[in-house]
Amino acid sequence: MNITKALKNLTKFEITLWISSVVIVTISFFLSQKFNPLTLVASLTGSTALIFVAKGNVIGQILTIIFSIFYAIISFQFCYYGEMITYLGMTAPIALMSVVSWLRHPYKDTAEVTVNRLSRIQKITLIVLTIVVTSIFYIILKAFDTPNLFLSTVSIATSFSASYLMLFRSPAYALAYAGNDVVLIILWILASLSNPSFIPVIICFCIFFINDIYGFFNWQKMKKNQKVNLHHQ
Repeated sequence: MNITKALKNLTKFEITLWISSVVIVTISFFLSQKFNPLTLVASLTGSTALIFVAKGNVIGQILTIIFSIFYAIISFQFCYYGEMITYLGMTAPIALMSVVSWLRHPYKDTAEVTVNRLSRIQKITLIVLTIVVTSIFYIILKAFDTPNLFLSTVSIATSFSASYLMLFRSPAYALAYAGNDVVLIILWILASLSNPSFIPVIICFCIFFINDIYGFFNWQKMKKNQKVNLHHQ
């Protein structure tokens, strides 16, 4: 988990994507009517995490844990209890398990994780657990009188699916997170109607969406390269 080495392994495109994400997010926050330092830190942490996750580097998972804590606090401030519970009770713990999983499955002697193809049992488990977890959280969120209950419930389904796929090192994690990003963009648009200070959060998740789409294509590339190298052994 050498951060300096991980940074050197970034391609020119990834560095450009990362710097662009940081700059756009930072500018949007400083132009906001109400500057929220915690939201800015969370957004920058999340943007950086996605770059390393897209590289299959475990550093991304560690940053995801930190981002989850910050984001949960922000969600609590707007009474988005679904987001708060999801990130503290699900995303962060699964990211922690992913740290262990990724460290146990490195690709050869590199910092890159070995891409996995889900088995039939893992796919069935994903579907069943997503239904069960979403149903349980729906009941909890309804009890808390969570705003935008339907979207919050959909967010849980997409977030859990993404976390599960990430834990088992599947490229599909990125598509699930991209779907989650779309849901969150809508949620925070609704939140910003009563509190304009949340507009930067919308921009943040737009950036996340772009990074997740890149993550999917890069993991497909990783999968292909690992498969080719395996055949050449």
